[in-house]
Amino acid sequence: MELIVAVFDDWGIGKDGTQQVALSADRKFFRETTRGAMVIVGRRTIEDFPGQKPLPGRVNVMLSRSGAEKEGFTLCRTVEQAAQLAKTVDRAMVIGGGSIYEQMLPLCDTAYITKVHCTPKSDTFFPNLDASPEWHLEKILQSGIEDGIAYDMCLYKRK
Repeated sequence: MELIVAVFDDWGIGKDGTQQVALSADRKFFRETTRGAMVIVGRRTIEDFPGQKPLPGRVNVMLSRSGAEKEGFTLCRTVEQAAQLAKTVDRAMVIGGGSIYEQMLPLCDTAYITKVHCTPKSDTFFPNLDASPEWHLEKILQSGIEDGIAYDMCLYKRK
């Protein structure tokens, strides 16, 4: 399984259920990278989707212990159920939020991390893969500056 996330310099990923800084280059990278894949997402992150609708061109799976079924999403109540479902497709990607990343990270072997080089105040964080002995930076896929904010799109692999 794979995952995709944008992190700030302190590995923060959001505050109050949303990204404080969203770059159009990262949104495009997200769309291109996840297109055609199964995406696994938590109920609270879906609330931040445009219109709370499923992402087009993807198989949308909501991982939620207590959430009600949502049109356009396959509901999984457990990590194990989501992991089994992920085995039925060529490509499955975890797309957030914080608790979903925490639960699914041990099952992932590839991580697409956009490092957004700023540090807004976050209340949700992603584990620092640079400090993890289990992960290594395979390569930087793209770098740039948007609206004065530098970013690096990185590919991490589990060792």
